[in-house]
Amino acid sequence: MEDIKDSTVKRFCSKNILIILGFTSIIAVIALIAVGLTQNKPLPENVKYGIVLDAGSSHTNLYIYKWPAEKENGTGVTHQLEECQVKGPGISKYAQKTDELGTYLAECMEMSTELIPTAKQQETPVYLGATAGMRLLRMESEEAADRVLAEVSRILSNYPFDFQGAKIITGQEEGAYGWITINYLLGRFTRKHTWLNLISPDSQKQETFGALDLGGASTQITFVPLNSTIEAPENSLQFRLYGEDYTVYTHSFLCYGKDQALWQKLAKDIQVSSGGTLRDPCFYPGYKKLVNVSELFGTPCTKRFEKKLPFDQFQIQGAGDYEQCQQSILELFSNSSCPYSQCAFNGVFLPPLQGSFGAFSAFYFVMDFFKKMAKDDISSPEKMTEIIKNFCSKPWEEVKTSYPTVKEKYLSEYCFSGTYILSLLLQGYRFTGTSWDHIHFMGKIEDSNAGWTLGYMLNLTNMIPAEEPQTPPLPHSTYIGLMVVFSLILVAVAITGLFIYSKPSYFWKEAV
Repeated sequence: MEDIKDSTVKRFCSKNILIILGFTSIIAVIALIAVGLTQNKPLPENVKYGIVLDAGSSHTNLYIYKWPAEKENGTGVTHQLEECQVKGPGISKYAQKTDELGTYLAECMEMSTELIPTAKQQETPVYLGATAGMRLLRMESEEAADRVLAEVSRILSNYPFDFQGAKIITGQEEGAYGWITINYLLGRFTRKHTWLNLISPDSQKQETFGALDLGGASTQITFVPLNSTIEAPENSLQFRLYGEDYTVYTHSFLCYGKDQALWQKLAKDIQVSSGGTLRDPCFYPGYKKLVNVSELFGTPCTKRFEKKLPFDQFQIQGAGDYEQCQQSILELFSNSSCPYSQCAFNGVFLPPLQGSFGAFSAFYFVMDFFKKMAKDDISSPEKMTEIIKNFCSKPWEEVKTSYPTVKEKYLSEYCFSGTYILSLLLQGYRFTGTSWDHIHFMGKIEDSNAGWTLGYMLNLTNMIPAEEPQTPPLPHSTYIGLMVVFSLILVAVAITGLFIYSKPSYFWKEAV
């Protein structure tokens, strides 16, 4: 009788154990299917394209972007497909020869028609944004600026795309779009999602990067200050992106891009009594170049230094002295008055710097040149000063021999450009030896150029939602981890169940 009772208990317990194991197996299978279905959706076939032309002061670049249409309002899905640099100067230089703009734009636009499938071309938006070069032209002649934009619009409308217009963007817009671009590409607008979010919906908001942009005619600084109080309302912008509110400080310094800053310095330094010669410490010893006075004073940026000179041309003669070059550059920055608690230069409000910064455009290209020279060691302002100082003192013939593949225009100006960037960052924007470590010189992020164009397109196509998507995908590592854990549980349950079912007596003997 006792044996029958024990046997009944064992069968009852075995049955319950098998039920529990079976239930666990079902849960594991459901979890595997759920994770698999949510994470492994079929790759979207419906790809969309967009084209943005960056009409800068010194040149025009065309960028082609693509994204899966099904995720148009998702996160981190837009990527740069191609870049094409238009041959020639910026479009502002065509004010008196607009009939040449068609040929000017043809090569890159034809490349776009070959790269983007014919079936997608009519729905592909094309935007042209003109920056500081056209802002300066508009200051000189609004009629000339309108004429250039009208001709560009006519030309672009003739291509089989959805042309959305050509406009001159403000310096504030340029800074804001650059800030959007780098933080979008770095994934800084979305929250950090981990497997813990399955238990708690709260997740960590990520700190954004600031943006430092340097073009030929202007420079921009944009970041989210620690204290959201911005004393100058014109330097404040508000965004709501992916469910978060951002108060951003931004300012664009027109005429302080590296090309216009050089013109300012030359206009300031040339003297009536110079006899048509300017010994310039920002150029290498032995370097010589003729400059037309009409060209020097032909930009609004040099009007404050304009003077009547007794010659039509003057010759730059390089002296190669870093300290004198820096001193001459610093004279361009006025620090005489600041109506706020803190200023950058020229009386412009600048809150205390906060967080990391992405420095792109000319910041990147110039510093990348010196980085290669220094074998990646640009770890401090002191190190950069030493590198640039030594480079400026080299004879021009030696410099040309050492870098035969670099265009002479860029090579001849690296001494000035390097010194100017250091002066702008340290004396202009108030970076220090400590905060220098927070500057990251960026050319590309995830194969997309750092710059304002992607942010411009994302804004105009409303591709960054104000609210965060309801079901953001798990990070790939979390997804793989969950799949492995549930798979191991399922295998362990199956093995245990089979063992109990096939050898119940052995199981109970071991248990006792």
